[in-house]
Amino acid sequence: LIHGVVHPYSGEEAIAVGVCSNLRRTDRIVSNHRGHGHCIAKGADIKRMMAELFGRRDGYCKGKGGSMHIADFDAGMLGANGIVGAGLPIAAGAAVAAQLEGSDAVAVAFFGDGATGEGPFHESLNIAALLKLPVLYVCENNQYAGDTPVQYGLSARNVSDLGTGYGIPGLTVDGNDVLAVYAAANEAVARARDGQGPTLLECRTWRQHVHAQRAEPPPDSRPPEQKAYWEERDPLPRFEEYLVRQHILTADQMADIGLSVDAALEEAVAFAHASPYPEPEEALEDVFAL
Repeated sequence: LIHGVVHPYSGEEAIAVGVCSNLRRTDRIVSNHRGHGHCIAKGADIKRMMAELFGRRDGYCKGKGGSMHIADFDAGMLGANGIVGAGLPIAAGAAVAAQLEGSDAVAVAFFGDGATGEGPFHESLNIAALLKLPVLYVCENNQYAGDTPVQYGLSARNVSDLGTGYGIPGLTVDGNDVLAVYAAANEAVARARDGQGPTLLECRTWRQHVHAQRAEPPPDSRPPEQKAYWEERDPLPRFEEYLVRQHILTADQMADIGLSVDAALEEAVAFAHASPYPEPEEALEDVFAL
């Protein structure tokens, strides 16, 4: 159904939801190769998103972007990016644009722990601090950069500590607790809108699958006991249990929501299947550089 590999966002959903719930449609986000969750949380049409994953003409990028380059400019989703760390300077640019426009819009960059070892991470934090840009840097620390454990690629104890040298406040939260993410992002977004500059937010989380899914995915090299620990803390059942325990929703209401989500996904898949592939002669359309 989907050509190539897909990098699932399963297990990290609380971060996209917690952050994007603080944003307006005019705010802009930039994502990485796991951009599907961010795209949905920012208000995208899942039918068009699914069509893009399938490489179909009715997708957001007319089937040419695929899984790693999903985008919805109307919703303020400036695009996912298959290059590690490459979204951070784009978010900085969006924040500069907001300053020049005289608006109180903010920009958000979502990236993984592996991006902290890339040059654009440090360059972006430096310019954001220098210009007091209205930008929030959200590190989705899922403990592994590909198959490399975070402790083998990060010298600091926390990713959030890396902002100290640039004068950027940092905060580490439980990325599987949507309410904790929401509260931290709420404060950071308010700071940005008020002209107080950037924040580095580290959300510790866990991806439920191997780094990239394909028809025959490779074996998961992560320790079974570590997987078991994090899977018990999956953000979806965790929040569902909270809502029921606090008498906000009943178990039956939660089940109804699940059914409506399943129906929406089935509709999106059907929409994608019905959409045609782009024609070969369209290959160079909408291409701005050769």
